[in-house]
Amino acid sequence: MEHYVLGLDNGGTLIKAALFDLNGKEVAVASRPTRVLTPRPGYTERDMEELWQQNCACIREVLEKIPGKTGVKAGSVQGVGVCGHGKGLYVWGKNGKPAYKGIISTDNRAWQYPEKWKKDGTFDALYPRLCQRIMACQPVSLLAWMKDHDRETYDSVQWVFSVTDYIRFRLTGEAWSEATNVSGSGLMNVRDATIDKDMLEHFGIGEAYTMIAPLRYSADRCGTIGAEAAALTGLAEGTGVAGGMFDIDACAVAMSVSSPEQLCTITGTWSINEFISPVPLTGTRVAMNSLYAIPGWYLLEESSATGAGNLEWAISNIFGGEAVPRGKSLYSWLDEQVAGINADACDVYFLPFLYGSNRHPLAKASFIGLTNYHTKYHMLRALYEGTAFSAKQHIDTLLSVREKPEAVRLAGGAANSALWVRIFADVLELPIETVASVKELGAQGAAMAAAVSAGLYRDYPEAAGAMVRISPPVLPDTANFPVYRKKYGTYAAVCEALDRVWNRFEV
Repeated sequence: MEHYVLGLDNGGTLIKAALFDLNGKEVAVASRPTRVLTPRPGYTERDMEELWQQNCACIREVLEKIPGKTGVKAGSVQGVGVCGHGKGLYVWGKNGKPAYKGIISTDNRAWQYPEKWKKDGTFDALYPRLCQRIMACQPVSLLAWMKDHDRETYDSVQWVFSVTDYIRFRLTGEAWSEATNVSGSGLMNVRDATIDKDMLEHFGIGEAYTMIAPLRYSADRCGTIGAEAAALTGLAEGTGVAGGMFDIDACAVAMSVSSPEQLCTITGTWSINEFISPVPLTGTRVAMNSLYAIPGWYLLEESSATGAGNLEWAISNIFGGEAVPRGKSLYSWLDEQVAGINADACDVYFLPFLYGSNRHPLAKASFIGLTNYHTKYHMLRALYEGTAFSAKQHIDTLLSVREKPEAVRLAGGAANSALWVRIFADVLELPIETVASVKELGAQGAAMAAAVSAGLYRDYPEAAGAMVRISPPVLPDTANFPVYRKKYGTYAAVCEALDRVWNRFEV
């Protein structure tokens, strides 16, 4: 009987389940959307029960794609791993039900709390232990907001979960806080990998200390599939479930990132730019230090919600009715239209701030420089370039504390477009590597955690050696370097000019 491992990837708008054999072959994939609820400007939420049911539906679908009889299918899965978006907030109530809507990582309702903690000295006092900048979408900010604005819900919370911890809890009935997720929450002493009650008290949420479940690591066994979950998913009761991880760790694991020389960029809803270090690097321009999936390593991260989610918005709102020739996908057709416009012929700029910004907490997405000459394809090229410029700003910050890498490993939506990969190579002036054959890298990283947890591989490097294939690099075109240096300078100047007016857009 063939053996498989299952990975679940819970993004901000889409759930994916993918089944892999032990050589890393992607055997089956299923996906389901979840509604994004926006009850007020700056709020992004989802129904937690709907989220759970959609995970179950994805699992059932991938199991049906395994050859063989139904009972054999369930038994062939050797382990399950879960990953998901970081930050956000998923609270479980003392009544055994979700206590609130799930809050997604693009939520900005609590934007005033990081500002307040910076002004009153709280951040500076705790930074040596936090090892990261505080963001409005982190649990620490959202819990403080909830305590001030919805005390009844705050007092009803039993467990504070990441989306990863929440789905694993529904699968197993066991409450744990997985290290990579909680280390990016603002609730942890990242330096020492502990939860310090006095830190929470400084933030005014000391009560949350009892809401944080015990700590586990990504490849730790964190329970087994329970009877209810088995009935809903089709998985065999008793199947082991790994701790799983933050999706940016999962993608890095699936890109075989296991040494500090490597640097990777992930373009989902968020633009995640990262490398690993044996120690946290504090007191630098780098915003985030968190715990990496490989124990003993820290993940240094520069990120913002400025990734490929901007393209999905454009497809829904601008290109949804595009007349695509037979035999072509919408994405390949759009690539062809954009490729017909040279980099030096497109003087339109896009600020990719639909879901957030790496410039200002209230910045908004913008097209700059449009005239009646321009078409929607100029706008699309500007969107491709704008996301690459935003990533470059993050990567330049990372390069302030480390040597320039030989190449950048790219994953996420941009990696699926040959044109977009070339734009990233030219903007960053570095070769770009992608992962061959596997599309669902987050799910693969989660599945690799399941494989290590089940004892099928000794550790992540061994699992990567068996399950990961890196494609030959896409080399940058040196002729485009001066073009993009000039364009990036204009992009940065536009951002700087608008930084002075965003406070007029207060939520």
